[in-house]
Amino acid sequence: MSVRYGIIGLGNQGTHYLFNIFEAGKAVDAIVSAVCDINPTKIENVKKKAPKCDPVYFENYIEMLDSGLCDAILVEVPHYQHPEIVIECLKRGINVICEKPAGVYTKQVREMNEASKKSGALFGMMFNQRTNPLYQKMRQIIADGGIGELQRVTWIITDWFRTQQYYDSGSWRATWEGEGGGVLINQCPHQIDLLQWVVGEMPVQVNSFCQYGKWHDIEVEDEVTACFRYKNGATGVFVTTTGETPGTNRFEVSGSLGKLVCENNKNLFWYKNEIDSIEWSKTATTGFDKPKCEIVEIKPEGENPFHAGIINNFTAAVLGKEPLFVKGTDGIFGVELMNAIELSGWNNGESIAIPVDEERYLSELNAHRATSRLKNVDDSSVANTAGSFGGK
Repeated sequence: MSVRYGIIGLGNQGTHYLFNIFEAGKAVDAIVSAVCDINPTKIENVKKKAPKCDPVYFENYIEMLDSGLCDAILVEVPHYQHPEIVIECLKRGINVICEKPAGVYTKQVREMNEASKKSGALFGMMFNQRTNPLYQKMRQIIADGGIGELQRVTWIITDWFRTQQYYDSGSWRATWEGEGGGVLINQCPHQIDLLQWVVGEMPVQVNSFCQYGKWHDIEVEDEVTACFRYKNGATGVFVTTTGETPGTNRFEVSGSLGKLVCENNKNLFWYKNEIDSIEWSKTATTGFDKPKCEIVEIKPEGENPFHAGIINNFTAAVLGKEPLFVKGTDGIFGVELMNAIELSGWNNGESIAIPVDEERYLSELNAHRATSRLKNVDDSSVANTAGSFGGK
């Protein structure tokens, strides 16, 4: 038995799934039975490539949902539309995977999560970095107490360099009205999700310094430095930009028993203190002694299946063969953290408590949307971005 998937949105991501996962034979027990896009040119472009699955084509996603052709849906449209389409799927009992991010603001994501509670359908998120065995190992070590009491979280993720041509390639791209943000909501949702998933908790306070159109002619943020405070007093820093090259990708989580350092999604080192540093400090007889530290390099256990892994797990969950790995309701955590960073940036680094004031965030976002400028660009073209999907 095969699960019949429908793809809503035939842009970069939707066409990547169609041709590089389903057509390439990487999807197990799954086929694409229908595809949808409001732009007829994109539909014609897909038809020209003659997909072997020979899907039924739609320009109206409601008609596709009501066609009876789909057991599951992949939502691959601009961010503001994610919750609306997911809710329509869930209302009909159709299983659905939402592309990252879950939405632009927490209020709409919370409504989506409420719809999920009322539906018998499965709801998943395309958090394909959670499939990375290195991040899974980091999460396990921290949950098992391997680094002791949390002291600091630092992620420098600046290898997102983008040109002006990239930003000019879509009318909606890098606008408040079309996309809802910049580097935070486009490039970094995976990292912001992993921040809370790996560490095992959300910060309780955020202060951030965001710069809008610093390196590009855009209205949204292309450079961010955010500072976090956790419930035990630990601190964190998150730095990202699309204007810097060569960039850095270094994720470090420190605690009283040592630290974990993951660089470039490839190398993970565990610095293991022989004695907890807090206890050592209380009992040491000199002012400069440090506890002995062993450095262990952790090799990944297996390959990272990325997007295909999420789709195949979702398919297996629909068929009752295994539990769902990433619940769609988890998507709200990253959106909340992004909203807190953005709200602080709009207000000169003001301290923003988590949970975020949803009404205030939406009000300020709408004020930015009111003066947003969509670009006069042909949105029919699709870029070959396959190399970027697994690289960050």
